[in-house]
Amino acid sequence: MTNRAQPNILIIGLRGAGKSTTGRALADRLSRAFVDLDQRTLAIMNAPTVAQAWREHGEPAFRDAESRALAEVLALSGAVVSLGGGTPTAPGCERMIRDEIGAGRAIVVYLHAEPQLLADRVRHDPPEHRPRLLGLDQAEAEREMELVYARRDPLYRSLATHIIDASAGARSVLDMVARAIE
Repeated sequence: MTNRAQPNILIIGLRGAGKSTTGRALADRLSRAFVDLDQRTLAIMNAPTVAQAWREHGEPAFRDAESRALAEVLALSGAVVSLGGGTPTAPGCERMIRDEIGAGRAIVVYLHAEPQLLADRVRHDPPEHRPRLLGLDQAEAEREMELVYARRDPLYRSLATHIIDASAGARSVLDMVARAIE
């Protein structure tokens, strides 16, 4: 159940930053509902994985479904929501997030880590689970992450109400997020 008196807490960041792990733990700690936007998007697309959704429907269709999923989730109040790494780049999502922040209905937490660390964290993700973002092979995970980081970090920073160093362990990151939003 969500709390109507509380803003949604949106967790943003690149793949490997710990958005889902931190979001679930934060929701538990705060006794709030947790929503994984990737899962909501996959349900809209009737696909089991992001990679399959991209393969069968294409990235533009995924981003459109992601926009619809975000609009649905923003109608909630008091939820902790882990956004997909690309959600702020999906059609209309940046504007929706900014509008929610401006209306006091959202807090945005950016889990930040350097691209090299994130690449190490996701290097062995199975390709059937998540697509390579730029079509690069597995050995080029770090270069891919650097390119995506360069594109997205400025946007994430501009949306964030709190920037948290996600290079620490999961428990430390959770504690930092909880302190920041108090």
